[in-house]
Amino acid sequence: MSFANRITRLPHAYEPERGAEARAACPGAVGDLARLLEGAGGCSPYLKDLIEKEAGWLPAAFDDPEAALADVFDDLGETPPDTLSDALRQGKRRVALLLALADLAGVWPLEKVTGTLTDFADLACQRAMEAAVGREIRRGKLPGQDEDALPTAGGLVALAMGKMGAHELNYSSDIDLVCLFDETRYPEDDVMEARAALVRAVRAMTRTLSDNTAEGYVFRTDLRLRPDPSVTPVVLSMAAAETYYESLGRTWERAAYVKARPAAGDLDAGERFLETLRPFVWRRHLDFAAIEDAHAMRLRIREHKGLNGPITLPGHDMKLGRGGIREIEFFTQTRQIIAGGRDPALRVRGTVAGLEVLAAKGWVPDEVAQTLARHYRFHREVEHRVQMIHDAQTHALPRSDAGFDRLAALMGQEAQALRRDLTERLTEVHELTEGFFAPDAAPPPADADTPEIDASVTARWPSYPALRSDRAMAIFERLRPEILGRLARTARPEEALAAFDGFLAGLPAGVQLFSLFEANPHLIDLLVDIAGTAPALARHLSRHAGVFDAVIAGDFFAPIPGVEELSRDLATRLAREDDYERKLDAARRWAHEVHFRVGVHLLRGQAGCVEAGQHYAALAEAALRALWPAVVEQFAAKHGAPPGRGAMVLGMGSLGAARMAPTSDLDLIVIYDADGVEQSEGRRPLSARAYYARLTQALVTAVSAQTAEGRLYEVDMRLRPSGKQGPVATSWQSFRSYQREEAWVWEHLALTRARAVAGDAALSEEVEAFRESLLGREDRDTVLREAARMRARIAEAKSPEGPWDAKIGPGRLQDVELVAQAGALIGDEPSRVPRDGLAAAVAAGWLDGAGAETLEEAWTLCWQVQIASKLLSEGPLADDRIGEGGAALLARLTGIEGLEALSGRLGEVTERAAAVIDAHLPADTEKDR
Repeated sequence: MSFANRITRLPHAYEPERGAEARAACPGAVGDLARLLEGAGGCSPYLKDLIEKEAGWLPAAFDDPEAALADVFDDLGETPPDTLSDALRQGKRRVALLLALADLAGVWPLEKVTGTLTDFADLACQRAMEAAVGREIRRGKLPGQDEDALPTAGGLVALAMGKMGAHELNYSSDIDLVCLFDETRYPEDDVMEARAALVRAVRAMTRTLSDNTAEGYVFRTDLRLRPDPSVTPVVLSMAAAETYYESLGRTWERAAYVKARPAAGDLDAGERFLETLRPFVWRRHLDFAAIEDAHAMRLRIREHKGLNGPITLPGHDMKLGRGGIREIEFFTQTRQIIAGGRDPALRVRGTVAGLEVLAAKGWVPDEVAQTLARHYRFHREVEHRVQMIHDAQTHALPRSDAGFDRLAALMGQEAQALRRDLTERLTEVHELTEGFFAPDAAPPPADADTPEIDASVTARWPSYPALRSDRAMAIFERLRPEILGRLARTARPEEALAAFDGFLAGLPAGVQLFSLFEANPHLIDLLVDIAGTAPALARHLSRHAGVFDAVIAGDFFAPIPGVEELSRDLATRLAREDDYERKLDAARRWAHEVHFRVGVHLLRGQAGCVEAGQHYAALAEAALRALWPAVVEQFAAKHGAPPGRGAMVLGMGSLGAARMAPTSDLDLIVIYDADGVEQSEGRRPLSARAYYARLTQALVTAVSAQTAEGRLYEVDMRLRPSGKQGPVATSWQSFRSYQREEAWVWEHLALTRARAVAGDAALSEEVEAFRESLLGREDRDTVLREAARMRARIAEAKSPEGPWDAKIGPGRLQDVELVAQAGALIGDEPSRVPRDGLAAAVAAGWLDGAGAETLEEAWTLCWQVQIASKLLSEGPLADDRIGEGGAALLARLTGIEGLEALSGRLGEVTERAAAVIDAHLPADTEKDR
């Protein structure tokens, strides 16, 4: 479609005589095309000059503007180095003219205009770089490089920063570049010589782009965004740059790299470098401290540029002034920095694209994002027209009425309407963004010496690790009145304060967390709620404070997904990490978040006790499912792929039963099938037995090792065949043989709760079929006799830790579950649920229905107390550790009000359950087999 058919708006000629001259330069232009030339030339001396210089080129460009641009780009791609300088300047004139006219006439949207300018800048940088590097190669100054190295510039890359990096160059923008080179392309002895040659090449490239000749200039080029520009050369090795950012990189440099991208030279090397900077730019946890950093940066810019004070239009800076372009960019970029470490989808470079994805992800209200995007486009158009008038690198509105009239005419508006529109837009942007960066001041401090708050506790806070830095203390002091006020309003302020004090004392650092609280005050409510109710969960928080990210970064209070979705989520996170140690850390961060989420759901009544136990088990299974392939891949890199069919992981105990408490460890058995293959094929091959033994040890390490992010679980493998004396990994053939011919009855009882949780699917199905085949094979009297002996051994080895111990003791969890396991083994019941095992015992004629109901009632109450106790205390539960908040939690979970009533009820039901078990298990407990 031709240019004329797409015109939707037109400028007005501020100087009609000049407009007529511009129109006369293209006598073939008629209708709206003629009016466009007249309006553009009559408002902008710069555009009038371009129209007159390129009058012979314009008619064809108007016929097919896209083809005209493509021809400009193609011609420059083939221009020889000796004529490149003038050709680039001619190309810039034509691109600038066509884009200006398309922008003024509404033929192309803002994104097309800024994107095309950026594409031209990329091409100009590439061609200028090739020419400059080519000269060094022909002079023999670039060791080991020849003409074939030109497309990748001998390892040199220009990273586009700022608006160029985001494909958002403005009409008269300079270009910000960071030039680096891949030192690994050169022998170590040649690196310094190569750097010297590339320094000369970059300087020559810069002159080609920015020197103002008789033909004009291409782009003003700024290289000052490189590390420490006052003392470093214009080109750095990537290794040196990486070292700088890792050790000395500042917040503004992190923000700059949000938009960075390779634009010219060795693009692949540039991408690799940006990937190495990913941990520097995108932090693992939500980075709300970035708000304060960005706000301080805004204030410094305003102070430096003298832009403080109210919004007044004459001379107002559309880029840096209040309500301007930079406010929207900072708002968007800061939100991206906050959450982009957790969500790669937020790592987009464009401002409007950033607002769109932030809204889609729930970080910015959709209405706010749309409003800011609308104003951003308008601001950029105003900026372009200010620059078009004289091709000036300015962002300031005119100071005089005449200047404003000229600008309004170029925009096709009346001056008064433009003033009104600008004022409204600038004001709205300022109000929307200022509240984000500088929210209202905190309420006045509460009196720390009130009877509800013990000042002796708060007096020691400055000595805690989290409050030792001035910045952390400054943020916390702003939060302190709100925290103390909320603690004072709890049912038992002294208990809540003590729990919060324990939380604060355990924090290793505070800036990030306190910043998160300041930006999200509702999290203080959650913390106070946890501190006043579940001290053990509060202490877990102090060790893993990053889990608060999950509260605001996703559907934290939505129903917790099942094991399949959890597995996929963790697998996706692990896939983002290319380093094995980072995968282990990522798994731990993810698990801590889900663990915390389950605890909060239980605490707030969104999940019952049985459901929470299932969630904890699903979390453990998902962690094993996702980690197993990563462990195998890491191990196979050295020792080759698993020989034979591979291995599976069998979950035992509470994991196998899919009912875990918050502090449960993992009972595991690894079963492998080498299928006749004697050893692996790898750099360091191992025999099949050694391979799977060491692979199992690698899995245990991956799960239980203490890393910077803590550990996942303690692992217990004593339930494997032959216990501690047996191999850590069991062959499939040996496992079957052992279970059929050698296993004790208690080992078959344990198998009633076994379940495949990770590894080879086909082998897992075979193991499950074999497990089910063992059920019902044992003689009933033998099972009952061995169960009685096992019960006696447990009673002898383990004593209850007080009246609140719901796990150990007659008629309690372990006792009832032993009966349910015996029922499942006798009654050929594959289900791992205690109720089903008890029902199988009834069906087999061993238990009566009333006895089964008594045992089930005891199990249910004991499980409720057990899972609650793990939120209330890290040690044995006792009356003096429960507190009012804990008592309220126990009452809600069990339906029994008052600790005395609950304790009495627990004693009563377990006593009746113990009597049922005593009556149905034989009294003979001799310990010989």
